Amino acid sequence: MIDSTAFPDIHFFPSKLLEWYAGSHRPLPWKGIRNAYQIWLSEIILQQTRVEQGLPYYNRFVERFPKVQDLAKAEEDEVLKLWEGLGYYSRARNMHAAAKYIVEQLQGQFPDAYEDILSLKGVGPYTAAAIASFAYDLPHAVVDGNVYRVLARFFGIDLPIDSTAAKKRFGSLAQQLLDEEDPARYNQAIMDFGATHCKPKKPLCDICLLNTRCKAFLTDSVTTLPIKSKRIQRRTRFFHYLILNQDADVWIQKRTEKDIWKNLYEFPMIEMDQSQRLVETVLQEASFFELLPQSAYEIQKISPAYQQLLTHQKIVAVFIELKLNKGLDLNSFGLKKIDRKNLSKFAFPKLIDCYLKDKSLYLNL
Repeated sequence: MIDSTAFPDIHFFPSKLLEWYAGSHRPLPWKGIRNAYQIWLSEIILQQTRVEQGLPYYNRFVERFPKVQDLAKAEEDEVLKLWEGLGYYSRARNMHAAAKYIVEQLQGQFPDAYEDILSLKGVGPYTAAAIASFAYDLPHAVVDGNVYRVLARFFGIDLPIDSTAAKKRFGSLAQQLLDEEDPARYNQAIMDFGATHCKPKKPLCDICLLNTRCKAFLTDSVTTLPIKSKRIQRRTRFFHYLILNQDADVWIQKRTEKDIWKNLYEFPMIEMDQSQRLVETVLQEASFFELLPQSAYEIQKISPAYQQLLTHQKIVAVFIELKLNKGLDLNSFGLKKIDRKNLSKFAFPKLIDCYLKDKSLYLNL
């Protein structure tokens, strides 16, 4: 139990939060439903994704895979294509694997206990708590970034939220605040409050129902809470993609290594320690070009640099377009030749998708 002397507003907070929610909740298709599968879909999609970006993906997934059995039967390539643009593709792979597990091991019945939900691949404590409360009214408090921010500000908690001590303290506090009679409503209220009202930047403090007792507001520390102790360090990687055009076809490959973008498609790629604008130097690094005389291809165009920021990496990519002679076969190098008109059927990383959508480039689709 939380000491009410340490947190004197333990009753004020949930009361005012639910009062705010009564007039401010966002209408979303997964709210108020009891379909555990669809709630799970929404929670997986919204991991690392804003609601505005995730909503159309949720709608497309529900339309294409209305039941967990439909998702389980799908080919992974189709799932990844439908996910294209959301990033963090391990979420889609884990979701697909979990759907297969539910169908094959649980006879198609979505688990209805917190620990069983937590055991699904790709599901952590927050997601399990959300599903358990929204689908089954189980008394488990959600603790995500929004909740950390709201609680840190209101109760003036200055523990670094990425520390073990903070996770324990915030988790205990969140559970104490939970309305066990209506956990779904309370959990949705605090999530919405953090997302739309107590925002990371420009929170609506002046019109907040909680501001008379919010420690951060009263001490002018809203912008400094919550605290994080660790700073993300990004390394920069340089990718050189080879667009191997052969009449109406182009060669692609699937990323199968344990790395970013696993099982997505890409053009043949050479990674170097730094950005290399000398095409000849890049081509010397391509093992399959050892078997091709220079007369077998013609350099057509070099793109400007494209960049994509990932959580721990910055990718800088240049696309080098080559025209190959007829009859050259690169299947033995693990490449796949497709008609350029069919490129849209394959799931590519966002970086390559941006390249393909750039109408100023030579690659005509």
